[in-house]
Amino acid sequence: MAEHWYAMQSKPNREDALYKELVTRGVEAFFPRIRVNPVNPRARKIKAYFPGYLFVHVDLDKVGYSFFQYMPFSRGMVAFDHEPATVPENLIQAIRQRVQEVNEAGGVEFEEMEKGSRVYIFDGPFAGYEAIFDVRLPGTERVRVLIELLSKRYMPVEMQVGQIRRVQKNSKRSTR
Repeated sequence: MAEHWYAMQSKPNREDALYKELVTRGVEAFFPRIRVNPVNPRARKIKAYFPGYLFVHVDLDKVGYSFFQYMPFSRGMVAFDHEPATVPENLIQAIRQRVQEVNEAGGVEFEEMEKGSRVYIFDGPFAGYEAIFDVRLPGTERVRVLIELLSKRYMPVEMQVGQIRRVQKNSKRSTR
């Protein structure tokens, strides 16, 4: 068997410790982190791109599955039907590129929005729609917005913070 990328799950808030443990043991690991610009100046400025997860590049036939299952700070490899799930090389490269782009742009900024603020969705399946900001989901870079559908009914939709922008008061955008 050849080397493949695998996803590992860390114990809660222990991604850094697991990454250091892997590197100390000579395992090629990828721990994607992004710079954030929090509202609270005492909050962490670097956060895991995938909280609770990181990636390892190994030949499991040589190293062994149990090597990772019982490692300190680890919850083990992500597996389906007791078979470790491989992560395609092109996905790892895409994640590396995205993390680099975010960090080169100065990090992720989250402009505190108030419940009820009008937002414009510029990315994803609802791109082009206006919505109403509902809430930022705790512990994530995700938000919930309310999209107006037929007969003035609103549907809650969760999405990445980076997919919305606050609508400027003098700007007029129409929904699809």
